[in-house]
Amino acid sequence: MDAFRSDRRARPLSPLLLGVVIGAIGLVLAIGGIWLAILGGSAYYVLAGVAMLGSGALLFRRNILGGWLYIAVFVLTVIWAFAEVGANNWALVPRVIAPLVLLVATLLVMPTLSRHPLRWKLGLGASGAAVALTAVTALIFAQMAQTGPAFDLPPLGQEMTDPALAKAGDDWPAYGGSESARRFSPLGQITPENVGTLKRAWLIHTGDMPSSPKIAKTYGGENTPLKVGSMLYVCTPKNIVLALDAATGKQRWRFDPKVPDDAIPYTAACRGVSYYAVPGASADQPCGQRLIFGTLDARLFAIDARSGARCASFGANGEVDTKIGMGNTPAGYVSINSPPTIVRGVVVTGHQVLDGQDRWAPSGVIRAFDAITGKLRWAWDMMHPDWNGYPPTGQTWARGTPNMWTIASGDEQLGLVYLPMGNAAADYYSSLRRPQEKQFATSLVALDVTTGKPRWRFQAVRNDVWDYDFGAQASLVDYRGAPALVLPSKQGDIYVLDRRTGKPLTPIGELRAPGGGVEPEQRAKTQRVSLWHTLRKPMLTEHDMWGMSPIDQMVCRIQFRKASYKGFFTPPESDRRSIEYPGYNGGTDWGGVAIDPRRGVIVANYNDMPNYVRLVPRAEANKKGWAPRDQARGEIGGAEGAGDPQAHTPYAIDVNAGWRLPFTGMLCKQPPYGGIRAIDMASGRTIWDRPLGSARTNGPFGIPSMLPFEIGTPNNGGSVVTAGGVIFVAATTDNLIRAIDLKTGKTLWSDVLPAGGQATPMTYSVNGKQYLVIAPGGHHFMETPIGDEVIAYALP
Repeated sequence: MDAFRSDRRARPLSPLLLGVVIGAIGLVLAIGGIWLAILGGSAYYVLAGVAMLGSGALLFRRNILGGWLYIAVFVLTVIWAFAEVGANNWALVPRVIAPLVLLVATLLVMPTLSRHPLRWKLGLGASGAAVALTAVTALIFAQMAQTGPAFDLPPLGQEMTDPALAKAGDDWPAYGGSESARRFSPLGQITPENVGTLKRAWLIHTGDMPSSPKIAKTYGGENTPLKVGSMLYVCTPKNIVLALDAATGKQRWRFDPKVPDDAIPYTAACRGVSYYAVPGASADQPCGQRLIFGTLDARLFAIDARSGARCASFGANGEVDTKIGMGNTPAGYVSINSPPTIVRGVVVTGHQVLDGQDRWAPSGVIRAFDAITGKLRWAWDMMHPDWNGYPPTGQTWARGTPNMWTIASGDEQLGLVYLPMGNAAADYYSSLRRPQEKQFATSLVALDVTTGKPRWRFQAVRNDVWDYDFGAQASLVDYRGAPALVLPSKQGDIYVLDRRTGKPLTPIGELRAPGGGVEPEQRAKTQRVSLWHTLRKPMLTEHDMWGMSPIDQMVCRIQFRKASYKGFFTPPESDRRSIEYPGYNGGTDWGGVAIDPRRGVIVANYNDMPNYVRLVPRAEANKKGWAPRDQARGEIGGAEGAGDPQAHTPYAIDVNAGWRLPFTGMLCKQPPYGGIRAIDMASGRTIWDRPLGSARTNGPFGIPSMLPFEIGTPNNGGSVVTAGGVIFVAATTDNLIRAIDLKTGKTLWSDVLPAGGQATPMTYSVNGKQYLVIAPGGHHFMETPIGDEVIAYALP
């Protein structure tokens, strides 16, 4: 036994240094642990902190007992970790990995404090065992995303009618494949068996890159090209439209509407353009085939699809100013970044109004224009339902009303357009809202395309103060013999509605909603939820808090305990933070869902992150200099809601999107932060569900870890599913595009993109060859690299 006693004659420096490190960490854990325990949280941190203080002090004195004490702390930590979260790999990371690193260091230092003849062999052997344990853990992580499906795919043979005039096939004639927005291609040349051989067929640069570092903070891209005939149509962040040869990528023509930088709203993005063939027009008639699209400065253009020339008979020389009738519209406040929807020759467009600036921001009015002449057909202003055209002289459309910033879908047979509506201006304060705004906000509204009058509405959130506006298109399907639509939402619920009436075709329930907040009298007692399928995960608990070490996990636990959190629909407060879960990025955002109509399978990629929110009293916001953009907002970019003034309300809003720690940039909730799921539409059950996105470009302090593990990252952009049984999706923050097996959810192929893939891919065929195309423009909010590439893939 004497051989294992501390050797006081040697004076090695390593135990002293290790003692300082362990003792310092112990001090932080002890102090923070006391705070957490007072708040009602776990007592582990204070106990571990005190024990590590003792271990550090003993090691500092070069006493080998300090090493044995730390070994005991580690063993008990592992027991506590498994007792708290079981075998959840990602949840174990902050609880075990950092302590494991200190264990290896301790095992290497302990031989310097012993006289035993085998001390170095024992120390190195124990350290090797710890490293081997880490390697085994890494192998387990690598297998996490490759779990098998829970159920088999439904059989082939289902038939769904598509009311759209132009359908996906050899072409991709609309943003969602067709105006039915299924994001499905009947092409089957690329299959799970051969997709692994996909290669880049061509790559081009559009030339639309930010003019300065400041403008780079706004670029988002988000484009999905169209393909009609031999032409591929691409729209860049500042609305430059390019026509490319679909087989080679060679540019045929280029149209630049000259959008100024000061017109950029929150994001410089052009999700797409719309194609329209004039009925009865000859093949060589000028503008017989045309592209119609909006711009960041809220102009609506019509250009010849063959030449890129303006359609002179449309509006004034091919353009219409959609700001007419809106009153004061400062630069950047009103923009069109989504393609219009064209039904029965009527072009229906909404627009984005810059979020969070002013309760009386410009109107959310919906307009419809003649696809040939550009003449205003009708306007729907919910505050003036009897107005059919432009406002009377001296008046404007009602300010501050909910807008449709995203993409509508349309039914050519029923003559309806389905509008995913946003919220009234000032998302997080509701007392100044008018009855009509409360009625139509956060709703899917079906308008008669001939009259512009509402046929029906379906509201997902009552008096929304969470920015849960509808971001995704509704996808038109057949469901149990009825013409229906699938409606995904930011809060994660998926609904199936009769598209003739808006009547729910799948079960819907009522959730008792928490009250309180700064407007308790405004909060609804219940909120609507889907009982058929939801992407929402269970309520957060303290155990769900994360980080890269016990220290930042402890900080997140303290923040969790300090915040107001009463479950789903927790109202925002002003005297402390509140937790909004899911956050405003979804659930499902503008990427929408893809649907295989032959099997009745929904493919939904989704986000799973909270927001950390606080309403900031006006006086405090004024001291911080938070003012509307046209006054003194300062630099644009960054996360939406992070210091938005909400002028003309009592409160500004401060949103910590994703709930990130200020020092490391890591998210407080444990992974995964995003996933992809296949859903049987007949039953609503999950076929398979897996994390989407690896940790390769993510890490603490913004340093890429380059780890290949599927952590499940935040994602923006949708997927496309093909008759070949392959799903194509990018969207994640790891800058990869993936091919996923529809049957199993397994990744079959991937490629590293030159910029962030925050866009929905599309697929088409030329001369019997199937191509996959994506425009990876990157995204400032997702913090991915900006780029101007358009990339096509094909089999060799």
